[in-house]
Amino acid sequence: MSGKLTFGFHYDFRNPAQWRRPSEELYSETLDIIAATEALGFGAAYLPEHHLAADGYVPGPLIVLAAIAARTKSMRLGTGVALAPLYHPVRFAEDAVLLDILSNGRLDLGLGIGYRKRETAAFGTDFSHRGVLFDEFLQIVTRLWAGETIDFEGRHLSIKGAELRPAAPRGRIPMYIGGFSEKALDRVLRHGDGYIGTADTADIFVEKLRERGSKAASLGVRILALGSFVARDPEAATEELAPYFLHTNNDYARYQAEDQALGREGQKFQTLEEFKANGDFKIQTPDELIATLKEMQSRMSIEHYVLARPPGLPAERFLRYAEDFARDVIPAFT
Repeated sequence: MSGKLTFGFHYDFRNPAQWRRPSEELYSETLDIIAATEALGFGAAYLPEHHLAADGYVPGPLIVLAAIAARTKSMRLGTGVALAPLYHPVRFAEDAVLLDILSNGRLDLGLGIGYRKRETAAFGTDFSHRGVLFDEFLQIVTRLWAGETIDFEGRHLSIKGAELRPAAPRGRIPMYIGGFSEKALDRVLRHGDGYIGTADTADIFVEKLRERGSKAASLGVRILALGSFVARDPEAATEELAPYFLHTNNDYARYQAEDQALGREGQKFQTLEEFKANGDFKIQTPDELIATLKEMQSRMSIEHYVLARPPGLPAERFLRYAEDFARDVIPAFT
């Protein structure tokens, strides 16, 4: 499987205490960075979602994507991922249509179920019901985007006479669904245009999709490579970047340890020296990444490969790496 591969960055707008600046400054600077990466040839900007985060992790990706749409012309705009059970599906469907209109059809939606009980509790949602809520959400938004006027009576949601005005110009907004379970795979096959996740989970899911039937070949894959990076000099880059990526690693470790809701071993809290030494933080050279991606293309239909902008790293230093990536990697896939 081969074809054009688009590259981009994942922007979580974290503002950690050790590098904290006024939020207005951080958001303005990040919008400037995103516009600069588009000029360099990057084709995507992805935003995640978390709530109750001490470091200001972006809680409203659709709002920020609207601002990005106003500053860019061609790059794909995506959520990576939005927490579907925390949204009312009619409101989400409406907001997504408006964003798709504002961006001239550049919106892709990465959706997930979420794994933090604190978040669902803060939104008045029962954590144990989020799977059913996600399934009902998917049924409702897809029918609304298709132009239906719907009545829906589910286990948790009751909808009467819902319709979209303005309607979805494309009749659908692409959805890439993430997760780790068989039920997540079912959602991809039933409602999704593809899968969004890490390289490791994508391998697992692509194999499972093949076992399910031929539809696997038509489904796209979006890779969120959030724990790795690319640099001409990996040793020097590790020394420079590890403190910033360590903050991300340890924050996710705290999230996953809150209530063990994932039901599996997640990321571990580490010291800086442990993080640099144990291989969890991986920096490849451009040639190494090109070889890795070409091999992955032989096994799955990768559409986007998304790296993280590490929180706290000054803009000029981040853009230096982005410029090198644009020169060294992107031309190999155009």
